[in-house]
Amino acid sequence: MTESKNLILIFTRNPELGKCKTRLAKTIGDENALIIYKILLQHTENVVAQIDCDRAVHYSVKVRDHDIWDNTIYQKYQQHGNDLGLRMQNAFANSFKAGYEKVLIVGSDLYDLKPKHIQEAFDNLDNHDVTIGPAEDGGYYLLGMKTLHPNIFENKDWGTETVREETLKDLQKRSVYHLEKLNDIDLYEDLKKYDQLLKRINFKSNYNENKTTF
Repeated sequence: MTESKNLILIFTRNPELGKCKTRLAKTIGDENALIIYKILLQHTENVVAQIDCDRAVHYSVKVRDHDIWDNTIYQKYQQHGNDLGLRMQNAFANSFKAGYEKVLIVGSDLYDLKPKHIQEAFDNLDNHDVTIGPAEDGGYYLLGMKTLHPNIFENKDWGTETVREETLKDLQKRSVYHLEKLNDIDLYEDLKKYDQLLKRINFKSNYNENKTTF
């Protein structure tokens, strides 16, 4: 039995040195990338804690008992599947099988994420089949459904700028509600928009503002 009919899924990488925020680490180093990721995880936890619903954390590698995700509040699972799409599909499928009526998945690398975004996504599932939170990089930071649409998790080049466009093509016959577009933090270009985060790290970057690549 579930306490709520609404569920938030949080997909997270285990916060280990050299294994998270690897693209960001290329510029600021592994230690600083880990610092940033831990801040983003805590921010995500602070946001989802304010929503009246059930919550489940899906770990990339190993389920942790003693971390920021309180065992008395968060259901805990390990992700299963050969790629991100299959892992998300399995998480949604198992959630609906458990009796949930509205299920959202949210990323854990958005410093701009607020409770209002999640609540808006849940609320608009009353009148839409799907809610989606577009990310500035062409992906999405949130996806919500009230029934499983397995095709949206298939044949995607995950981590690229085409993901959201391809997902919306799969949903042409469905009613989709679009949330505010937000910036997820994957690269130094994303990070440097947030002075409060830059102040939390200490590094000598080789990044050159005049370069287009690094």
